[in-house]
Amino acid sequence: MADPPHTMKRLLYITLLFAALGMQAAPLEGYIYTNARELEIIGKGWVETSGDYQRMPAYLKDSCRDNQWWLYCHSAGVAVRFATNSTRIAGQWNLINNFHMQHMAMTGIKGVDLYRLNQKGKWEYVNTARPQEKNLVADSVQSKLFVERMDGEWHEYMMYLPLYDGINWLEVGIDSTAQISKPRVNLPRREGKIVFYGTSVMQGGCASRPGMVATSIIERDLQRECVNLGTSGEGKMDMYVLRAMATIDDVSCYVIDPVPNCTAGMCDTLTYNFIRSLHGLRPDVPIVMVEGLRYPYCSQDTFYARYLVEKNAHWRRNYKQLRKDGIRNLYYVTWDGMTGRDEEGTVDGIHLTDLGFRAYADILEPLLKKICGR
Repeated sequence: MADPPHTMKRLLYITLLFAALGMQAAPLEGYIYTNARELEIIGKGWVETSGDYQRMPAYLKDSCRDNQWWLYCHSAGVAVRFATNSTRIAGQWNLINNFHMQHMAMTGIKGVDLYRLNQKGKWEYVNTARPQEKNLVADSVQSKLFVERMDGEWHEYMMYLPLYDGINWLEVGIDSTAQISKPRVNLPRREGKIVFYGTSVMQGGCASRPGMVATSIIERDLQRECVNLGTSGEGKMDMYVLRAMATIDDVSCYVIDPVPNCTAGMCDTLTYNFIRSLHGLRPDVPIVMVEGLRYPYCSQDTFYARYLVEKNAHWRRNYKQLRKDGIRNLYYVTWDGMTGRDEEGTVDGIHLTDLGFRAYADILEPLLKKICGR
């Protein structure tokens, strides 16, 4: 077991602080812990990121806006794959922020999900390690049990990390007599990644837990690794992000969904060059352009009823022009149905609930299967 990356002085300080506040900082008893770096980390586009579980290459830090970089330090879509014959599984991780949102569950912001691969080759949800409410401070240590009393046979697992927080280290706890290893099967397949670029919805706002963001649903359904580059309040078609995306190895498709955070003028003037440049750098990789959501309150709000249609109209016009100019492996998805049946799929009229994310995934998956294969 590798120790978390803290100095002894810092560990002592944290332990004393938690003791003073009545918090539990120690690992759960009776487990042996393995640093997740020794297992397999998936859902990242680059190896050389600023941290093991962060989403953007370190060299881009000086190019990104401060808030944008902070969001890329969140671990949305990142997961850890492993196999074990343990009868129980626990997790221990730290949180780098003290971030809360009034419209998103803390399990989605800071929790960790566990899935197991069943005998039919499908991922089934096991449990969520919920963050300790009284222990939600920056750099806090979380220790949680996922499941116990299992059969002790070898099984494959996937552990999804927080959507709107970041972590510096993660350990997986198992029985002291059990074994843990890197995954024994290549699922989700690492080859032919699907790369998603977008806004707060793409990042995971406001899924109830990490496994319910659209990129993770699609990853499990299609058994293909997905890279989540969604950022809340961002996704504004920055060329330096595009150039970085174009360096990701072994991509089967790019899904581009920036309209919600772009103005009508940006949709009009930036779209053509953004998509054309990505295609120019990766001409053999299909690109899917996704319209901005039509917010449910548009049926009442006359301004947004017009404005969102205008933004999507500019987005679609650029798509048609790109097709006319010779880009053939370019696809377009409309907003219709993305907020779920009866438009019940949002938490605030904008950001998706689990129902909305399921609807979003259901709309994209048939096209992605056609483009990328099963």
